[in-house]
Amino acid sequence: MDAFLSLLHGFDVLLTFNNLFYMVLGILFGVLLGFLPGVGGANGIAILLPLTFSMDKTTAIIMLAAIYWGALFGGCISAILFNIPGEPWSVATTFDGHPLAKQGRAGEALTASLTSSFIGALIATLVLTFLAPIVANFALDFGPPEYFAVYLLTFCSFVGMGRQSPFKVLSAMMLGFAFAAVGTDEVTGGVRLTFGTETLLTGFHFLIAVIGLFGIGEILVTIEHGLNFEGQKAKINPLVVWETWKKLPQYWVTIIRGTAVGVWLGVTPGGATPASFMSYGLAKRFSKNGDKFGTGELEGVVAPETAAHSAGTSALLPMLTLGIPGSPTAAVLLGGLLIWGLQPGPLLFVEQKDFVWGLIASIYLGNLVGLVIVLSTVPLWASIMRVPFSIIAPIVIVVCAIGSYTLSNAPADLIFMVMFGVIGYLFKKLNYPLAPMVLAIVLGGRAENAFRQSMIGAQGDLSVFWSNGLVGTITALSMVMLFWPLIHWLYQRLR
Repeated sequence: MDAFLSLLHGFDVLLTFNNLFYMVLGILFGVLLGFLPGVGGANGIAILLPLTFSMDKTTAIIMLAAIYWGALFGGCISAILFNIPGEPWSVATTFDGHPLAKQGRAGEALTASLTSSFIGALIATLVLTFLAPIVANFALDFGPPEYFAVYLLTFCSFVGMGRQSPFKVLSAMMLGFAFAAVGTDEVTGGVRLTFGTETLLTGFHFLIAVIGLFGIGEILVTIEHGLNFEGQKAKINPLVVWETWKKLPQYWVTIIRGTAVGVWLGVTPGGATPASFMSYGLAKRFSKNGDKFGTGELEGVVAPETAAHSAGTSALLPMLTLGIPGSPTAAVLLGGLLIWGLQPGPLLFVEQKDFVWGLIASIYLGNLVGLVIVLSTVPLWASIMRVPFSIIAPIVIVVCAIGSYTLSNAPADLIFMVMFGVIGYLFKKLNYPLAPMVLAIVLGGRAENAFRQSMIGAQGDLSVFWSNGLVGTITALSMVMLFWPLIHWLYQRLR
């Protein structure tokens, strides 16, 4: 009841013209930033953060959080329409979202993606509202071994739960780990795999890899088959939202499972990217249409988007209660809190009630307003598919190049983008999965750091990953996921 009354007070803080205006403005900015590859929510908030220093701190955090929600929504639009993830957590959405768009069902894919995102975020916000103290104590139990166990579970679930050859999955993942290892070693400060090239000291930015593998790789495949000078089918049906909503209840198990995975990885914090991959892998394994995933299954869009948004929202919980950011965007928001003289922690809920509960209230209303804005424009986004790809392709290449260049203002990033594009093209020609390699590039560095910190703390004793019930359970579950194909084969033989 205390939480409910505090939430009502938060809506009282939020419902002023000034706060509502900046919330809507932030959502519009966020959708645009999420749609543009290479920009994203974290970069957008970092760029706009200095502009908020003259604002009231509550208004400022509401606007910046609204940019976050907008970017979460916008990231899936370019992923579905052009096979270019606007955000790392939108990578899994491309697997079935883009095939749906190529079938003339872009409106359906967008509606399913945006609606499931809203549901995941709403449930995560309820957790944030009513379970903050309990979850905060749970998050305190996580150290380097627990973080590594979570990453290991994500990798192993992709190997064991996938329907493709485990050897191809492992090969792609190993190549991704090799790319993630390039650059300066964060633990020792040594240089690895740079071959004397100063440009590689900072390694490969994962967004450049994602843009190249998916955006440029898709264009190269299309060029090989001949550029289409006629647009694809795209039904401009204003009722597409309602028709898609009628299909979504059949995926209620996928939505609940994806939300649970997202909340867990948002709080621990693992992040939205591993949550989306893990949810997609579980959905693919347990769905009756799992063998059709990757060809245009609506469930393959619902699963990653639900998990990504629930993880992105629940990542704010450890940031507010413990000062531990659960995502890159939450880390930027944490910097804003410190600049405004606010110290995250349990006392923040007592000493700054207007600030905290105004923010939580803005999450509810911001997600609802964002959903209305993006759903009302679904037919407009879907109509882009009518434009011939011969016109779209040069525009996409330019947008990819701008997104890659603006990350570090380095011309070499354009070369790396093309290099990853060629790799993406070869992977598609050889029928190797891209997802495991992308997952390894995105999470490989974090997993390595967590593993090495664990080893330093345990003096090289691997039993640290079974040292308590929490880490032992996650590690054991990882082993089950890794050897699941073998377990399933033995089970069938015994029967």
